[in-house]
Amino acid sequence: MKKARAIYSSPNGDRWYLIRDTSGEIFIRHEANVASGGHVAHIDLGTFLSSGTGPEHQELLRLIGTLVEEHPVRS
Repeated sequence: MKKARAIYSSPNGDRWYLIRDTSGEIFIRHEANVASGGHVAHIDLGTFLSSGTGPEHQELLRLIGTLVEEHPVRS
């Protein structure tokens, strides 16, 4: 079963999702707003994270950071 988590919705209507498909592949799904043509793109995580520092990137990094918060390191 494909799983998706919304990452960010921009004021202009673009939306980004973190997706894990049935094969286990993880990627970003970008859905452009209707005025931009409504195109859908699947983007590799590394490519997505290296492509900018916009709010959608910051939200994914925040989400990743929550994984660390749940599992404190013991010294």
